[in-house]
Amino acid sequence: MTTHQLTEAQKKQWEEDGYLVIPSFFDKQETKEMLDEAKRLCDEFDVDGHPMTTFKTAADGEHVGDEYFLESGDKIRYFLEPTSLSPATPDTPSRLLVPPSQSINKIGHALAILNPVFRKHTLESDKIRSVAKSLGAQESPRVLQSMIICKQPRIGGVVPCHNDSTFLYTDPPSAIGAWVALEECTPENGCLSFLPGSHKLSRTATRFVRAPGGGTTFIDVPGVEPNEEKWDDMDGWREAPCSPGTLVLIHGSVMHRSPPNPSDKTRIIYTFHMIEGGKGVKYDEKNWLQPTEAMPFPVLF
Repeated sequence: MTTHQLTEAQKKQWEEDGYLVIPSFFDKQETKEMLDEAKRLCDEFDVDGHPMTTFKTAADGEHVGDEYFLESGDKIRYFLEPTSLSPATPDTPSRLLVPPSQSINKIGHALAILNPVFRKHTLESDKIRSVAKSLGAQESPRVLQSMIICKQPRIGGVVPCHNDSTFLYTDPPSAIGAWVALEECTPENGCLSFLPGSHKLSRTATRFVRAPGGGTTFIDVPGVEPNEEKWDDMDGWREAPCSPGTLVLIHGSVMHRSPPNPSDKTRIIYTFHMIEGGKGVKYDEKNWLQPTEAMPFPVLF
């Protein structure tokens, strides 16, 4: 059994910055196993019958919200990079401009449950359990939204400034992201950037939900005043380049972003999230991602 306990210095950095970079968390063999599986899933993508659902996290609030997306919480589904498709016209449907395996933005959202490789390195991982326990932020974490994100060469899009609790809202907010580099992540191919300490200032004043008439939208959180800060313009943003096998823990309130990938190198990562599942924390039916009776969000410990 391999475990990973955080040092006091790492805990202090987590509390101060709102994120923590842990190099070599997964060894070379473990990382290769996950990367090989991610590439296998990409290579097996069959575009026939796919609804051509794209995924983007746009600064103007435009998000994916079709049934293929909304019903993906207990499945493994493929979401395409918007620029991998030609524009649709009244007479001509969209078509892929790149090979299918190179068109994928992300694959999700139940990899940690349904895929044996990612289950092994998430729900069955003593290292993941021990690092989550030693973080001390959650008493009974539930795992959700597990996915591969590809950031394809030359077409991988920007992910604008955001925090994760907006998209995986609990009352009170409790989300934590676990982000695993499967390849080298650099400023050139779209590594993460963080605004350290912003988790102490940001307020989750809006949440991403299922719209009453179908699709998705954002709604205000009652009683929470929105921030007036323009996060993108603030000083202190810090890039977080990292090598394969690195684990990045992300506080649900910390502001982070990533640039597009104009390079000729892929930036494939695996990520999942945890929310508090104990008493006093509510995850409600408004959230876009919903557990099912057959597949509730699994307990990590």
